[in-house]
Amino acid sequence: KLLRTLPKVLKFLPSDKAADARTFMMSFQYWLGGAPENLESMLVMLGQDYVGPVMESMAGKEKVVAVEPVLLPDKAIWHPVAPSIVFETYESYLDWYDNKFCPDAGIDPKTAPTIGLVLQKSHINTKDDTHYVSLISELESRGSRVVPIYSGGLDFSGPIEDYFYDSNGKSAVDTVVNLTGFALVGGPASQDHAKASQVLKKLNVPYMCAVPLVFQSFEEWQSSELGLHPIQVALQVSLPEIDGAIEPIIYAGREGATGRSVPLPDRVNLLADRALKWANLGSKPKEDKKIAITIFSFPPDKGNVGTAAYLDVFDSIKRVLMQLKSEGYDIGEAPLEKEAIMESVLNDPEAKISSPELNVAYRMSTDEYYELTPYAGDLEENWGPAPGNLNSDGQNLVIYGKEFGNVFIGVQPSFGYEGDPMRLLFAKSASPHHGFAAYYTFLEKIFNADAVLHFGTHGSLEFMPGKQVGMSGACYPDRLIGSLPSAYLYAANNPSEATIAKRRSYSATVSYLTPPAENAGLYKGLKELKELISSYQGLRENEGRGPAIVNSIVSTAWTCNLDKDIDDLPALETYDAKTVDTEQRDYIVGKVYAQIMQIESRLLPCGLHTVGVPPTAEEAIATLVNIAQLDRPEDEIEGLPRVIASSIGRDINDVYRKNNEGVLTEVELNDKITEASRLAVRALVERSTDSEGRIKEVNNVFDEVGNFFSKIGGQQKPWTKAIIDAGFPEVSEERLSPVIKYLEFCLKQIVADNELGGIMELLNGQFLMPAPGGDPIRNPDVLPTGRNMHALDPSAIPTQAAVEISERVVEKLLEKLKEQNEGMFPESIAFTLWGTDNIKTYGESLAQVLALVGVRPVSDSLGRVNKVELIPLEKLGRPRIDVVVSCSGVFRDLFINQMNLMDRGIKMAAEADEPLDQNFVRKHATEQAAEMNISLREASARVFSNSAGSYSANVGIAIENGGWEDESQLQEQFLTRKGFAFNADKPGMMEQQADLFKAALKNVDVTFQNLDSSEISITDVSHYYDSDPTKVVQGLRDDKKKPMSLMADTTTANAQVRTLSETVRLDARTKLLNPKFYEGMLSTGYEGVREIQKRLRNTMGWSATAGEVDNFVFEDANGVFIEDAEMQQRLLDTNPNAFRDMVTTFLEANGRGYWETSDENIERLQELYAEVEDRIEGV
Repeated sequence: KLLRTLPKVLKFLPSDKAADARTFMMSFQYWLGGAPENLESMLVMLGQDYVGPVMESMAGKEKVVAVEPVLLPDKAIWHPVAPSIVFETYESYLDWYDNKFCPDAGIDPKTAPTIGLVLQKSHINTKDDTHYVSLISELESRGSRVVPIYSGGLDFSGPIEDYFYDSNGKSAVDTVVNLTGFALVGGPASQDHAKASQVLKKLNVPYMCAVPLVFQSFEEWQSSELGLHPIQVALQVSLPEIDGAIEPIIYAGREGATGRSVPLPDRVNLLADRALKWANLGSKPKEDKKIAITIFSFPPDKGNVGTAAYLDVFDSIKRVLMQLKSEGYDIGEAPLEKEAIMESVLNDPEAKISSPELNVAYRMSTDEYYELTPYAGDLEENWGPAPGNLNSDGQNLVIYGKEFGNVFIGVQPSFGYEGDPMRLLFAKSASPHHGFAAYYTFLEKIFNADAVLHFGTHGSLEFMPGKQVGMSGACYPDRLIGSLPSAYLYAANNPSEATIAKRRSYSATVSYLTPPAENAGLYKGLKELKELISSYQGLRENEGRGPAIVNSIVSTAWTCNLDKDIDDLPALETYDAKTVDTEQRDYIVGKVYAQIMQIESRLLPCGLHTVGVPPTAEEAIATLVNIAQLDRPEDEIEGLPRVIASSIGRDINDVYRKNNEGVLTEVELNDKITEASRLAVRALVERSTDSEGRIKEVNNVFDEVGNFFSKIGGQQKPWTKAIIDAGFPEVSEERLSPVIKYLEFCLKQIVADNELGGIMELLNGQFLMPAPGGDPIRNPDVLPTGRNMHALDPSAIPTQAAVEISERVVEKLLEKLKEQNEGMFPESIAFTLWGTDNIKTYGESLAQVLALVGVRPVSDSLGRVNKVELIPLEKLGRPRIDVVVSCSGVFRDLFINQMNLMDRGIKMAAEADEPLDQNFVRKHATEQAAEMNISLREASARVFSNSAGSYSANVGIAIENGGWEDESQLQEQFLTRKGFAFNADKPGMMEQQADLFKAALKNVDVTFQNLDSSEISITDVSHYYDSDPTKVVQGLRDDKKKPMSLMADTTTANAQVRTLSETVRLDARTKLLNPKFYEGMLSTGYEGVREIQKRLRNTMGWSATAGEVDNFVFEDANGVFIEDAEMQQRLLDTNPNAFRDMVTTFLEANGRGYWETSDENIERLQELYAEVEDRIEGV
């Protein structure tokens, strides 16, 4: 306002300076106003007063009178064909639009959907609006109304409040599409995501944020495998997602010659179609809406239908069907029992009894398929003409599933190349097969679904070939999903893959909780060991009984195969505890105790989660105990173990360290502190537990009235009393207060489940609130679940805290490696980087890579990390360690800027003029440059991944499906598929550099991965061994020596670095061989058998890629699941297909040389295989 008023005042002042000031301010207004007329007036005004030649030509002539700038209001509604430029009230726009424009355009204002558009004022000012006009025209040609609004600043919340509500305060739009590509409040520099999401929730309609190309021409984007430029991904995809935005569709770009914005016609069409489909969900009567529930089957087999990470799929579908019915959706005669739903999808009533074929919902002729699937011809290059032999009966393409009224439950086909060794070797992934394409054609064009609900983590759609971000019409996820709105139920602890689903398959995600992690507990010989140790503690001074108990402890430890974990466990044949003193006996018992406590306290998720079921008190306790362990210095909260330890004058870190060393008294103390923490949490939770043992609402533990009376009466709080009763009488109630308040908040979050509510909000065309994904124990803001999950701002990692933690981890790691290598540092470490791991830890493992090389990330004033600096050798105090970084495909998609940082940092180290014995990066790069006749800079490529649009080494797929001949095939797959180098000098592409990848891996001494979450460990998923290069490195090394394999376990406050073989044993003992785990799984029925078999298969995967699985693991698993006749029958009756896979896995492990066992065991398995086959075939 001041800028507009001052020139009018200044013109009355005579001074030349005032005239200059007036000219400056007028120029500024013209400039800000944009538009050709304003720029012309500015040039005329400046020319006649300040430009010599113009002033000379104007001599003696009358000056042109400056025209007032044409200025648009700061916010308004704009329409390209409106008689006035803009409308400053919704009512004035409505008067013109509904009464004059709509009748002429053939739009019925009473029935038409309305799309709200958010525009940038600068484009309207400068008349650079063709891309806006194009979308408006497409929407209106489809019979839709539009309300296009703009704001002069970067806060669009005001215009939304002013123009997207009618006079009754009701939402006047059905979908909002933000065309600026920016966060709703604050733009690219500084955002207020909380305000944005509140504004959008109040409006409560779907919110899409489309993206105009800024840093690339159309041609560059079209030819780029990566797709959208990484800087734009960070600013215009990641940040809007934190507001709750969905569908980052590229719809426009800049013309090379003029720089003006131009629309991309096919993308504008898609954007219009999808915006209207989302709008339709909010207006169509529920009884008429058609919903397609899509479930997954991986590996493809009848025993695996309904696979999803830690989700009881069919029980959850039952809950969703009940909810749909209660809200008025037509679910026909759908059964509302889990087994009946499963039976209807799994078994084709027209097929022979127990046919391997699933229920067939539809047979699509090839003529119909080609007519309805415009890209079908493009699939023939990989799969030949339709129908092919996948999802086909030889004549037609077959859609598996079952219709119930307006609900279809369908089985998404698999990738198709699982059992084909040649296809698994391809460096780039093949297109989807005809059956896969036919499935989505059926959903959209034959079943006519209004929305698809993808059920659980995860399917194949989002991992189909195409650009990483910013799909084109040739990308397969884009082609397959078409115009179908997609809701995707995704595990809350997997934000990285959920983000891929959001960006590549245009899905709005709904997070679900993974089962709470409980202590693994002890069983059989391990339980007996703990009882023996307990006896020893009471009788250690007794020279008669004490030594005898120690002998029993040593004997039982050998029986439990603990000799593999305790290096100095005495030899069974020669040891007699009577011959050593008490101190020596304590040492042995302490080592065994530490090992079994590690097993007992290992966290494992029990059972499977069912959507919409409130937690039991026991589940809540398990989760809160884990949350309570961690210190949270940023919130000034000390963990319960720290507060309890400090009450006896101890530092919990010191207790952990001595516990890990096996000091008997410290192991006992750690056990005692852990139990006190559990009792305190139980006391807190029991206040809110109902008669059924569940928590539906949380009673406030800090209500003022209760506090007042308890203070008067001198009463202790129940959690304080529990800790005192557990043997810590000096614990401070005041010091406990912050962590207990925090645990109460977390308990409320756990109970506030919105999973069914979140699904229904999306299906009803409403805005679903955003939430971070990640580990609920590290970051309870992940709770409550049932929200639209997002990752984090990638430019903010690694954070300063992550850098500090990683430097400590690297220090520990190098110390351990020096100890085991005669004081020598390793020269090269192979690292695997995961997307989810780095989201959960804010970039810790990424920072570990930089720390090893001796490089530090540097952030700018806004906290964005975009530079690296070399730490001088004298400050580093050790050599620079070379690294070979294998990034998962998901990490590559989410953190391409961080790959750039790593590449720049490694090249900086390689080019530093330092002694080769102090800089192993330079040493190896110099050698490789000479060998390969390339430059030092090219030879220092160390950051590798898949080609853009491809994921994984396919090693996991080969092992899960048995489609591999020998280990050399797996190793070749790894090298071929993961050998694409990132190059900061050519950031738009991933270059195939398999020779350079091999040359770098050849020098590796150690392979290293991080375990960051108790829910997903190394035998839960195939990803970890799929990316493990241990045997690959062994094959490439000149000396054929197997590198040491290490895993950092940061799943608890007591972080550890273990060998891979230790980690495999720990995982087997706490999961596969643990009755608490397998009985928990079996209680869920069909899915549970599959989950047990999956872990057996993944254990064999580690044999194949690393050779780090002890024989006893297979032998004991055979004892549990095969030798026990009763268990064998349970597995066979519950899921015969998965049990057959289990028998096959045992036979395969033996056949490939990973398990030595008796002939009797093999004969039993062979007989059993024939018996199961007959059962499945109905013989």
